[in-house]
Amino acid sequence: VQLQASGGGLVQAGGSLRLSCAGRTFSLYAMSWFRQAPGKVREFVAGISWSGASTYYADSVKGRFTISRDYAKNTVYLQMNSVKPEDAAVYYCAASSSPELTTNQDAYNYWGQGTQVTVSS
Repeated sequence: VQLQASGGGLVQAGGSLRLSCAGRTFSLYAMSWFRQAPGKVREFVAGISWSGASTYYADSVKGRFTISRDYAKNTVYLQMNSVKPEDAAVYYCAASSSPELTTNQDAYNYWGQGTQVTVSS
């Protein structure tokens, strides 16, 4: 499974941005977004189960970010609203064959190349 993340860029604090992650045949994988800011460890942001029935968010983004998936387009989205300066990071999408949606990075078999999100205050 090859994943291609896109949609990053410069956004003003309080603004919105939508990230996309496209890949082939990922319909049976749970999909998640992680992010890594300079000098910090990579952290889980949001995840969606293979069926799309379950989603999970880090507390820091809950209520502001929404993860969704479009099976017809083999694409997962991360809608980022009310963006804060602390959301600035490189965002990575990842696919996991785990039957349970997990925040454990070790459970993710495939990773996209990352897309940079920069927030101006």
